[in-house]
Amino acid sequence: MNGLEGAVIAVAGAGGPTGRAVLERLVGAGARVYGADANAERLRASVDAAPGARGAVVDLLDPDATRRWAEEVEREHGRVDGLVHLVGGWRGGKRFGDNSLDDWALLHNLLVRTLQHTTLAFHEALARSPRGRFVLISAAAAGQPTQGNAGYAAAKAAAETWTLALADAFTDTEAAATILVVKALVNDEMREARPNAKFAGFTDVADLAAEIAGLWNTPAIDLNGKRLCLNVP
Repeated sequence: MNGLEGAVIAVAGAGGPTGRAVLERLVGAGARVYGADANAERLRASVDAAPGARGAVVDLLDPDATRRWAEEVEREHGRVDGLVHLVGGWRGGKRFGDNSLDDWALLHNLLVRTLQHTTLAFHEALARSPRGRFVLISAAAAGQPTQGNAGYAAAKAAAETWTLALADAFTDTEAAATILVVKALVNDEMREARPNAKFAGFTDVADLAAEIAGLWNTPAIDLNGKRLCLNVP
């Protein structure tokens, strides 16, 4: 079973190692993939690694630009079957006093506002699709915050809550909004930079990409509103 064959998938935050792994996996499964990122160089590297994928430099903090991107993707094929939200970022420290409102503003923009803009732009198209899927990559910190990552954990928790509201909007449709939870992500560049590190409990970006791809082979009723933990005790 390959629910991705011919599917039209948008990937927000497609630059970097995670975006590259996800684009490669989705294209390899037969999907038509449209990546967006604010960083042209990082986006180009991801698209080049996934022949057949297309990319658009989009400021996802601009709701109008995000909506134009969504409209372009749907206009190209008459539908959108998936939206993968990979926009990330981290700020924090070891002590509660290390948290700052400047860091919170940055995290709110990256982790919450980009999510709001993309889901508002794509949700109607996803609801119309017979295999619409939305996936948010979240972190265990959202449910288990520590004193030094208060801003990050709060932003992730807000993103999860927004996603659950989207899941409610998908009730009585064939679409699903799902949260994939990781402790943290690891890629080959990180391993090369820290050859002695164990990265215990981290999820490899290739494994994350495989989990994302598998969502199109799972019935929406088993996914909508679900929080699925990867390598998280």
